[in-house]
Amino acid sequence: MFGLSSCDMGIDLGTASILVYIKGKGVVLKEPSVVALDKDNDKILAIGEDARLMIGKTPGNIVAVRPLRQGVISDYTTTEKMIKYFINKAIGKKTLRKPRIAVCIPSGATEVEKKAVEDATYQAGAREVSIIEEPVAAAIGAGIDISKPCGNMIVDIGGGTTDIAVISLGGPVVSTSLKTAGDDFDEAIVRFMRKKHNLLIGDRTAEEIKIEIGAAYKRPELLTMEVRGRNLVTGLPKTIVVTSDETLDALSETCVQIVDAVHSVLEKTPPELAADIYERGIVLTGGGSLLSGLDTLLQEKTGINTYIADDPLTAVAVGTGKFIEFQHGDGIDEKQRELDNLK
Repeated sequence: MFGLSSCDMGIDLGTASILVYIKGKGVVLKEPSVVALDKDNDKILAIGEDARLMIGKTPGNIVAVRPLRQGVISDYTTTEKMIKYFINKAIGKKTLRKPRIAVCIPSGATEVEKKAVEDATYQAGAREVSIIEEPVAAAIGAGIDISKPCGNMIVDIGGGTTDIAVISLGGPVVSTSLKTAGDDFDEAIVRFMRKKHNLLIGDRTAEEIKIEIGAAYKRPELLTMEVRGRNLVTGLPKTIVVTSDETLDALSETCVQIVDAVHSVLEKTPPELAADIYERGIVLTGGGSLLSGLDTLLQEKTGINTYIADDPLTAVAVGTGKFIEFQHGDGIDEKQRELDNLK
């Protein structure tokens, strides 16, 4: 099994970005999971941040693609090359031994999807691969001791998926994976701008709006932002001013889907664990949890204290790296050995 060496790593294989955690060093790399390809000869031109800057600004023969869709691999070959690139960038090419890698995937992933991630990681140069469910990794990364027999509820809102789980004794008791997350917030803003203002904006602009003035719950003060795009009536560039209240309208439907999913997981939770959750609260992780007011909205709709983890963006990556220590250090295995000695 895993004996920890300096180049053992955890990878948060996200739809929007990839984070690499190395034991002793923390998160050493965080880049967008975007690859720029030349369609004429299938050659990779750029990966990560360099490729993200090309989105929506490339000539016809160059496309910026995201090989992961809704948390799972949609383009196997490109994903494999992308993982290889990030592994080499994180550890350098000086290491003689191949790294042991833990990768996290959404809780709703099928066996075929798990196998695809595992194979791609082996092909990218891993010596050994461990697959972890995202909410479990998020809980460890958020500093929760998941080995105890008490309920913890995690809502991990990433780019492509929202993973909701109640975790006890090191594993999910009830979980669901919702294909509604950060990317859907962006799409909702794009649709709203087109419908209300006849303005066509790109995904990058929509993301800026979401980060700057986005709201899932009415903000205490009204914020405004200048937005540039193309007027659909005249076809010419145009600048308009958008308010945070407008983003509240734009994002309400997507937020309701996440609230409903949390509700349905709570309904399926055994009563003893539900009592624990009421006492301990709901923990939010992932980039999507940073949407202003989302924690307040969940708290109002469920009646349970909801708070955002200390570092929601890196929680899953840190948890994925620490999972190896948990599995083979002082976690469940230690207790199991004590029980075995009693026999």
